[in-house]
Amino acid sequence: MPNLNIEEVFVTQPDLPDKEKFKKMIDEIWDNKILTNAGPFHEKFEKELANYLGVKNISLFTNATIGLVIALQALDIEGEVITTPYSFVATSHSLVWNKIKPVFVDVQKDNLNIDPKKIESSITENTTAIMAVHCYGNPCDVDKIEEIAKKHNLKVIYDAAHAFGVDCHCGSLLDHGDLSVLSFHATKVFNTLEGGAIISPNKKTKSKIDRLKNFGIISQTEVQGLGINGKMDEFRSAYGLLQLLEVDRVNEKRRKIFNIYRDMLKDIKGLKFLEPNQKPKKYNYAYFPILISDEFAISRDELFNHLKANSIYARRYFYPLITEYTSYKKIEDVNSSNYPIALQASKEILCLPIYPNLSLEMVQIISNLIKKASL
Repeated sequence: MPNLNIEEVFVTQPDLPDKEKFKKMIDEIWDNKILTNAGPFHEKFEKELANYLGVKNISLFTNATIGLVIALQALDIEGEVITTPYSFVATSHSLVWNKIKPVFVDVQKDNLNIDPKKIESSITENTTAIMAVHCYGNPCDVDKIEEIAKKHNLKVIYDAAHAFGVDCHCGSLLDHGDLSVLSFHATKVFNTLEGGAIISPNKKTKSKIDRLKNFGIISQTEVQGLGINGKMDEFRSAYGLLQLLEVDRVNEKRRKIFNIYRDMLKDIKGLKFLEPNQKPKKYNYAYFPILISDEFAISRDELFNHLKANSIYARRYFYPLITEYTSYKKIEDVNSSNYPIALQASKEILCLPIYPNLSLEMVQIISNLIKKASL
């Protein structure tokens, strides 16, 4: 029987800005009647966001999926791109939308990021780029990926949807690769309701991206490139400015929740934490994933249902693998058995609730439910 004394707890919940401050911004938008097309709030948000993240060139987008699609076009990517099957489907969708063949390779066991060794062995004469994912905000082996890319003359795009505000060994993680793409979806550690951004290495590339996200328009009488409407509007830009004021406070709450889970769930047989191959200098605590192996007292799905019966809604994220979807089974050479580590992880992964308004008492309740289930 479900424990009806526990409130419903979901895997995530957006942190919302001050409503009255947002209303004042809406009034300003109403008065100036500029709703989109790089209005004043958009321009201010872009500058302040770049400053916060420690990057020089950033382009705001209506969502990260359009950002990935445009990133590929901005770098003139075609042919085959090596990527991971262990991600949200938008990663590979962006390739297929651009008529690029995704070539999936396995991930590393300890962190579930793409395995550089598997990248190099999968390069062919048709390979033009690598699209890697900083899974759960843990940095990929960026140095090794850069080494491989230079050796084989490949472009590198990072799906950095999980990596807002993460710093690696040499500064912002977002500065690695040719382009990095962020997500500001409502479920992310930093959100603008829907939204995203591309981080560029220079102004020339940013200019091309800004043109492509606005249909390719360069003047009232000229269009250059087959662009799309990927712009962020004034309302979400204003919302984003308010979110920036609170992001450090929010991340501190996430850190406390993260550490309680780590402390209470350590040393449980059959329960494993992920370990980054390079510990970030600054982390965002966006997710708390655990792996439930056969050594745990019950299966991952049984634990998932046990928590659900107690009104705790964890998430099997990412399950199933991208290569398990019907759309991808049609692609030549795609077989999930070729990615044994990713496949096993998809059967063991469980992301626990973590968000700023989750009480520390509730984190302890969730942890105790898991500990009891392990006996």
